Amino acid sequence: MSDIKNAKDLRGMDAADLNERMDELAAEHMKLRFQRATMQLNNTARVGQVRREIARIKTILAERS
Repeated sequence: MSDIKNAKDLRGMDAADLNERMDELAAEHMKLRFQRATMQLNNTARVGQVRREIARIKTILAERS
């Protein structure tokens, strides 16, 4: 889950794969938010990375529709 995809890699995926990846990232984002709230998060930058990747996926899906 920790691999960051760039827009070029994401554009090569189909819509079903993108939606699946977005669901995985949403779950990870929720987990990271809870860890941050309970002061158990070691890599605070990961929250922003996940948010940006979700935004990339949403942008690509919007471009296709």
